[in-house]
Amino acid sequence: MSKTVAFLGASSGVGLATLRATLAAGHRANALCRTPANLTAHLPLDAHPNLRIVAGNAHDAAAVAQILRKDATHLVDTIIFTIGARMKGLSFEDPHVCENGIKALLDALTRLRADGLDGRPRIVVCSTTGISRHGRDVPLLMVPLYRLTLAVPHVDKRAMEVLLEGSGEDFTVVRCSLFVGAASDATIRVGVEDPVAGTESTAIGYTISRDDAGRWFAENLVKQDGAKFLNKIATITY
Repeated sequence: MSKTVAFLGASSGVGLATLRATLAAGHRANALCRTPANLTAHLPLDAHPNLRIVAGNAHDAAAVAQILRKDATHLVDTIIFTIGARMKGLSFEDPHVCENGIKALLDALTRLRADGLDGRPRIVVCSTTGISRHGRDVPLLMVPLYRLTLAVPHVDKRAMEVLLEGSGEDFTVVRCSLFVGAASDATIRVGVEDPVAGTESTAIGYTISRDDAGRWFAENLVKQDGAKFLNKIATITY
């Protein structure tokens, strides 16, 4: 059965790879983009009739609400949230980009339900290894790198996770290991963590590509129902 999937952060990286695979599987997609041309450069609208793009900021709840409607009375089936911090010189452009983005998304859902829309979409967010409260989930050699260079975005990702876990919405957090450029034939290993009960299975690795991560999102959380990841945290790595 065809789904309608909302995308925040689909202009590049994991979000773009997930969107490509979602459209290829015949599903409909609504994408919010600050600059739509960045997305249409990859996915021209005339070649992708199931894609609808809305211009807007992911921190604006009113703009976000525009992509969350499946039809006049129902919310979308799934929400893919892959926005993240960008480097600006030696610092990060917006140290609260994920935290404020998830706040806007949750606010938009509340507004639409108040307007009478029905539905319980699963919110799938792209997070990172290195922030688990239930033990180390990165190789020991990676710990100094994570602590020295990625502390700011990790605080932001953790704040996003906490807000989502406490929201009462259905969710899956996907913590990706360090991103590398090229796709690989390597097997993707998966660990599962319960936010309260702790680690159910482990997968500790160094890297994964954005393309492979996005395809994993689509295969396991769009094309399939991903029941074993409902309200859980998945770690994916080579």
